[in-house]
Amino acid sequence: MSSFSRILVPAALALGLLTACAKPQHPTVAAALNVMPRVEFNTRAAEHFLPFFWREDANVDGALQPAEFAVLWGLPDDAASLWVDAAGAFTPRFLAAYAMLQAPAAGDTPRRLQLVREELAQSAPTLVRTDLSADSAAERAMVGQLMQAAATVERLFARQKGSFGLDAGIPKDDAASRALFHRNQSPFCEAPKTENDPLCSAIEPKPANRSGLYPANIQDTPGFCQRLEKAPNADALRDHFSIVMAGAKPGEFVAVPYTEAWKDDMTATAQALDAAADALGETEPALVAYLRAAAASFHSNDWEPANRAWKAMNANNSRWYLRVGPDEVYADPCAWKAGFALQLARINPDSVQWQTRLEPLKGAMEHEIAKLAGAPYKARDVNFALPDFIDIVINAGDQRNASGATVGQSLPNWGPVALAGGRTVSMTNLYTDPDSNARRATQTAALFCEATDAAYRPTGTESVLDSLLHEAAHNLGPSHDYAVAGRTAPVAFSGPLASTLEELKAQNSALWLTGYLVTKGVFTADEHRRILRDGITWAFGHISRGMYAADGTPRNYSQLAAIQVGSFLDAGALAWHGAETAANGQDKGCLTIDFDALPAAVAQLEKQVLVIKSRADRKPAEALKARYVDAKDRYAGIKDTIATRYLRTPKATFVYSVAMP
Repeated sequence: MSSFSRILVPAALALGLLTACAKPQHPTVAAALNVMPRVEFNTRAAEHFLPFFWREDANVDGALQPAEFAVLWGLPDDAASLWVDAAGAFTPRFLAAYAMLQAPAAGDTPRRLQLVREELAQSAPTLVRTDLSADSAAERAMVGQLMQAAATVERLFARQKGSFGLDAGIPKDDAASRALFHRNQSPFCEAPKTENDPLCSAIEPKPANRSGLYPANIQDTPGFCQRLEKAPNADALRDHFSIVMAGAKPGEFVAVPYTEAWKDDMTATAQALDAAADALGETEPALVAYLRAAAASFHSNDWEPANRAWKAMNANNSRWYLRVGPDEVYADPCAWKAGFALQLARINPDSVQWQTRLEPLKGAMEHEIAKLAGAPYKARDVNFALPDFIDIVINAGDQRNASGATVGQSLPNWGPVALAGGRTVSMTNLYTDPDSNARRATQTAALFCEATDAAYRPTGTESVLDSLLHEAAHNLGPSHDYAVAGRTAPVAFSGPLASTLEELKAQNSALWLTGYLVTKGVFTADEHRRILRDGITWAFGHISRGMYAADGTPRNYSQLAAIQVGSFLDAGALAWHGAETAANGQDKGCLTIDFDALPAAVAQLEKQVLVIKSRADRKPAEALKARYVDAKDRYAGIKDTIATRYLRTPKATFVYSVAMP
């Protein structure tokens, strides 16, 4: 356990330090702000649920200065003026907080609180900072309103997760538990080392984990999703934009639209979106049109008008990117209901270059994918927009993950706009910071043999290009709305397995398409191999999270990563060398990549997955999962080793700071 997790400050001391006006001459306040190294300061501040982040030691003096300090959005007391005054100096309140972070442990720590801190220690605060000082007053006002919308979106998502209001049971002086609840958006532990411990919880006693999307009393019954699928009104109960409630008769269930179930928060979100549009006035017409349409959808529960306006925005007609509404189904135990999220970003103009290079090849990529998929799938005329590159400003709700973040997305998932191609984005300012690069290097050196670790090291663009092609691939070949004999993927495979297969198709297609695009002159052979290596290390990261959440919900990305790595091991493109020492010079046993053999292994898995989806053939899909996800064999041991070594290094938990003058 790291040193910061042993800090325990009595409640009276913590509250007194932060609320009293500390005297500047007090020795614990007057001391230079060089007691804690930067990373330690950030981890201690996170555990104490303080909105602090030391961005960089710009002058390399080991001391924190106001110019190096960021206040984090979305935490209590996140007004910058509370911590840095108008003259640009730290306030007495900040100096008192800094002294508190140095306070020694006091007394014995209860086991639950030890676990809470161990949960927090498995992630590292990782800053996403946006400076709006050069933006117009109208844009800053718009961002301010969208922050209000983000707050209500977080409430909506908490209602979906069933965690809304549960934090009221956390004592005010239990900062670590409040930090866990905020980070995980629930009281439940999610990090791999603690998620299965029955005592790990932000609330004592630990509450039952119940989704807010279904009646609580049916969630204790194994297979309740399958029970709902057999109801006479199953189609209505599976509707993506409603919750399921008990009907008037025993055993009867009804679908209630989001707009009825949570009218107040839906209305408040709509009002904030309209206010954001008002703030922009006649500037940014494409964004204003989307804000108006999204506000209307929060009133009507009809999301297609918002989808149309959203798709009409692009890198050529707006400097901004915004997506707000219900989209992904990962937080739903039945994988039916769309989770509320808000994502605000700025357009990165580099996307225009890649769109120009790839636009003429979309049809050819669809035809190549269709050939591999085979009958009954037939190539379509694809009209999707190639990914816009975006630099994230804030993520909220279903987009604000406890660890990691979405690095590419293709939306919407359903409806006419989805069938016409939707809109795709790649997030370009995540995992690019020095802290993330250092963590990644430590992890790969613990798993790769020396020659592989030294080969094709990342340059910083590989993950962006990988996610670009991943999201493009969602629009190629058989996807969620493709039907065989009238049965779409969620029906043919069941919701969770359908999601895993679609993400597997997209991720493996990204690697396969990279090789195809080498033949078209888009990538060099060197870039191809760098992207392949990046794809393998991406898979290691998801394998380390485990195949299932504590409540048994499948982790789609982890499972697809396990299928990929296991398949590549079987094909000989990856190999385990038990007698060789890893590149870090410490761990016995390591992996190598045969870069000559890997493209063929990718192609073999690509055809297998596409044929499964083309035929809606559930049996081989379940066989893939059984072989690489659930089997207890030699490969399971390699997965365990991957997890053990990766989990020594904390995962990124992204935190957000928006600087406005």
